[in-house]
Amino acid sequence: MDPQPLTEAQPRLLPHPRTEELFASPVPPGAGWPGDPADVTTPVTTTKAAVARRARKASTLAELDAEISVCRACPRLVAWREQVAVDKRRAFAGQPYWGRPVPGWGDEHPGIFIVGLAPAAHGANRTGRIFTGDRSGDQLFAALHRAGLVSAPESLDAADGLTATGVRIGSPVRCAPPANAPTPDERHTCDPWLAAEWRLIADDVRVVIALGGFAWQVALHMLADRLDGPKPKFGHGAVADLDGVKLLGCYHPSQQNMFTGRLTPAMIDDVMATAITLAG
Repeated sequence: MDPQPLTEAQPRLLPHPRTEELFASPVPPGAGWPGDPADVTTPVTTTKAAVARRARKASTLAELDAEISVCRACPRLVAWREQVAVDKRRAFAGQPYWGRPVPGWGDEHPGIFIVGLAPAAHGANRTGRIFTGDRSGDQLFAALHRAGLVSAPESLDAADGLTATGVRIGSPVRCAPPANAPTPDERHTCDPWLAAEWRLIADDVRVVIALGGFAWQVALHMLADRLDGPKPKFGHGAVADLDGVKLLGCYHPSQQNMFTGRLTPAMIDDVMATAITLAG
């Protein structure tokens, strides 16, 4: 399908790499993007107070994911994610970019919950699925497939048919941040979304995997009501028992960690095997 030319009234539309349907960048809610949880009626949050209020009210993961995906509470992050969606990386210049916040993904009743950091500008910010479209996602999903937790070794885009069994992935920041560095205020604004996600899956989760030291601290905050005593220290393979939920540390599968050998596929496999054992 040929891209639609730019007009004054409408931005240029480009074909989705799998479905070939035409989309603007960023993708408007309700436009038919594969897996889009929102539509034109989904409430849009624009302030920190509104995020906290809407997150508290969310009663299902579907409702929560929809509201996360249209959040506009952090002006700097909104401007950055949308600018990236317009400018694009040369390799993806012919594709539409999601360009919106990225909700969690996976089983609605997971025994294992993986906490990452934030979407990548040309990864999840492009595809609309967390940890998809960049090298970190390649490493993570390959390991999840080897562990039998997802249906294929690659997560390519939101229309690839991938499914998860027993695992869900979330993040403390839902928008791609400039230089991969959200500000403290942006992190605090986004906190209620993760808290709500945890509230909706906590009865099922037995293991939380934190990808990196920052995610470990985020997970400890998320599990604060279960913490009794000093905060456990992060380490690759470290396990902390927090009132029946095991917190498990894993180095982040970043390109740098994998390239330098600080983290290897075998090391990720060990963490996944431990998580499955602990989750029962």
